[in-house]
Amino acid sequence: MIIHTNEVLFEEVQSETLVVAVSKHVENTPKWDTFLKSFGEHIGDWVKSGDISTDLKKIVKIPVSNHESVKRVLFVGIGDRKQLTQERLREAFGLVGKELLVSKPESLGIWLPSFTTDAITVADVAYLAAEGIGMGSFTYEGYKTSSNVPDYYLPSIELLMDEEDEEIVSYFEVGTIYADAVNEARILVNTPGNVLTSTQLGEYARELGETYGFETEILGKKEIEELGMGALLAVNQGSVEEPRLIALKYQATDDWTDVVGLVGKGITFDTGGYSIKTKTGIVGMKGDMGGAAAVLGAMQIIGELRPNKNVIAIIASTDNMISGNAFKPDDVITSMSGKTIEILNTDAEGRLVLADAVTYAKQQGANYIVDVATLTGGVITALGYDKTGALTNNEEFFETFMESSLETGEFVWRLPLTENDKKRIRKSDVADLNNSPGGDGHMIFGGGFVGEFVEETPWIHLDIAGTSDTKSAHDFGPKGGTGVMVRTLATLVERMAEEE
Repeated sequence: MIIHTNEVLFEEVQSETLVVAVSKHVENTPKWDTFLKSFGEHIGDWVKSGDISTDLKKIVKIPVSNHESVKRVLFVGIGDRKQLTQERLREAFGLVGKELLVSKPESLGIWLPSFTTDAITVADVAYLAAEGIGMGSFTYEGYKTSSNVPDYYLPSIELLMDEEDEEIVSYFEVGTIYADAVNEARILVNTPGNVLTSTQLGEYARELGETYGFETEILGKKEIEELGMGALLAVNQGSVEEPRLIALKYQATDDWTDVVGLVGKGITFDTGGYSIKTKTGIVGMKGDMGGAAAVLGAMQIIGELRPNKNVIAIIASTDNMISGNAFKPDDVITSMSGKTIEILNTDAEGRLVLADAVTYAKQQGANYIVDVATLTGGVITALGYDKTGALTNNEEFFETFMESSLETGEFVWRLPLTENDKKRIRKSDVADLNNSPGGDGHMIFGGGFVGEFVEETPWIHLDIAGTSDTKSAHDFGPKGGTGVMVRTLATLVERMAEEE
């Protein structure tokens, strides 16, 4: 993609499609009169009549016949400029991305100052436009032999400003980097489990590591056995596919200190094991590696932007199958940490693989841990499909994380983890812990179980079971994988780097 800036001289715009914001009291937009002189005074009348709507996120496309280059103008309603937020603007640009799939312009111009407010700068608009358009124009072709999914690539972007400033290009580029990583995570979540096995997920991570120069370890079953990862191995027992323990190390400083550990659940398909899922509940379990996808997406951004913060990504990957060798309720297993676990529910397998993954992350020097997992249906019961649930043991770390979440617009809600909850996780007649204390407080028990292995390390648990996938199209794309938490994890690392 070629990105360049130009001064706002409407008669000299080179792009095929021009994106323009229209707001309540649009006549107060600087250079609005100049815009009308170039594209027609009738546009002002159409705005007044409502044919071009100024309502938030209303998109109106009109053809242009009196301009040498511009064939159409895409008007984006932003409502009351005083009430416009960055998240709403990002969503509006997501809808612009969807429109581009229809009209498929070869070049796009964006009149950046038309979108600004007292709180949203030209640089902000450039970033949000790239991120929103990039996510909104995402498509997933899948495996249809005759696909109707649009094949579209936007080769040229023209950023129009009051004064040329090439630095604004960098903001657009960063937004594009974020969007591309989200879309990569979406592809992973959408990929069928017979295609994206643990072995293939490991190969994907290896290629990512080679691209960005990460120190990479992809451990197979033999190495996992040598490390004593009994929890991961127990979940893998019923499978013909080998497990993988994936580690990507990004070292930004001379010393391997003050390390952020990003830990992802990589269950490539989950039958529930002997605690088998229902015939409807089992559909979609190819996406049970959404946490792994989020971590890999965040590492892609980190590889591109190179923040001054040491990061290690750990993913424990297997499928959870049923066979004569599969683990069973009432089994007792020994985790990598040495803690023993009574299995009460084989469908509570994600917390088991995460137990070994966070233990390994700590052994590799992680001083902070964020684990991400499509862990429980309980988080959906508690919070719905549009909110990620969180637990933490460290207020300061969580505050920094929430600042990152607010910046990206990815909604997170914290739930409590009490001493009584911990007592129930530790209640077993035959082992140190049990993996399923009950259906009540399910999300808390699932995440709290992982916390038993984190111990005193500053830690955040993110349950994305409701947000990793969507059943319908939305502002940022089609149904399917969302790539949730990719942007927030990367932003967290960048914020922590800035605090150094």
